[in-house]
Amino acid sequence: MGERKVLNKYYPPDFDPSKVRRRSKPLQMTVRMMLPMSIRCATCGNYMSKGTKFNIRKEDVAKERYLDCIQIFRLYFKCNNCSAEITIKTDPKNSDYVVESGAKRNFEPWRADDEEEDKEKRKREAEEMGDSMKSLENRTLESKRQLDMDAALAEIKSMKSRQATLNVADMLDDLQSSRRSQEEIEKELSEEDEALVRSIFNRTSNHGLIVRRINDEDIADDDDGYDFRSKRTKLDHEQTVSNPLGKDKVDVSAGSSNGKNIIFRSPAVRVSVKKKESSGVKVKGETVEGSTSGSAGLQSLFQQYESEDGD
Repeated sequence: MGERKVLNKYYPPDFDPSKVRRRSKPLQMTVRMMLPMSIRCATCGNYMSKGTKFNIRKEDVAKERYLDCIQIFRLYFKCNNCSAEITIKTDPKNSDYVVESGAKRNFEPWRADDEEEDKEKRKREAEEMGDSMKSLENRTLESKRQLDMDAALAEIKSMKSRQATLNVADMLDDLQSSRRSQEEIEKELSEEDEALVRSIFNRTSNHGLIVRRINDEDIADDDDGYDFRSKRTKLDHEQTVSNPLGKDKVDVSAGSSNGKNIIFRSPAVRVSVKKKESSGVKVKGETVEGSTSGSAGLQSLFQQYESEDGD
């Protein structure tokens, strides 16, 4: 059975392994990896996002090493739309990848900030390398910045711990009490303002009396009524002077020859209410004697009644 499995190898006595030639290894190796960046195919314009998986052929770049010790690799893969070949290389200096051919890397806005930070860091390291005082100053600033960050972090932690012990009911009670106190403060301020206003007006008024102001509209309405009453009084006075005896007007109906249908019309009695004033009231440049006009009207009425009784 052992002979059939061919497990034993024959080595001749003159065998020299140093004389055996090495077999040629394949220059490329197929690996499965994801895109480290988002790119656009230069042939068809297809966009391929970061993280897209490809079967990539990897090979060593001949005569290219970083710092004479780190090997640089070249990667080949095909576009998933048009199958055009795309080549990228590793960049150990910047810990990144570089598109070599077949595609174009998309714009990434955060790369500029990262590159600027790296540039500042390298510049600071170069300055510290030859200047010990600059190195001490940078370390002092860094320690101060770290202390500020620790203080801010401790403050945030204390705030979180205080908020963790809060109760909703207590918060509502505090809010209501603050609202009540605010209302009381506003009420006190309004009372103080009212007291100040009252004290100012009491000093300016006559013997502390409050003087109320009449609206202009009410004054205009009173003036119109007063003019109307004064005109009526003047008209009554003129009628009394023109007809002192108060003779009746006689209307005879047409078609009555016996004179029985005779209607006597006495002048209507007009009563006007007047304010109690002095003996003379001046209205529009004329003086009307209130008592004289009233007595003249009554005398005319009495004379009229006496004439009717005599008839």
